[in-house]
Amino acid sequence: MIRLTRINHVPLVLNADLIEHVETTPDTVIAMTNGQKFMVKESADEVIEKVIEFRRAIAARPEVVAGRDPQTGEEDPQN
Repeated sequence: MIRLTRINHVPLVLNADLIEHVETTPDTVIAMTNGQKFMVKESADEVIEKVIEFRRAIAARPEVVAGRDPQTGEEDPQN
């Protein structure tokens, strides 16, 4: 999820995985995979940077697999 600001200054949180494309017309318009469109104050470059930040944060998290220690990835003897 990324935090943005609608053109009328109302905060908006979008699921970055559902962004289809971003247009600059001259306002920034974000088209979602479900057909919704949002006009935001942030530039297209800022939106892209926020998506990259979000994806990096997800990639940095340790993988959680049931029955495995998240630090080592080995089977947890307690399960």
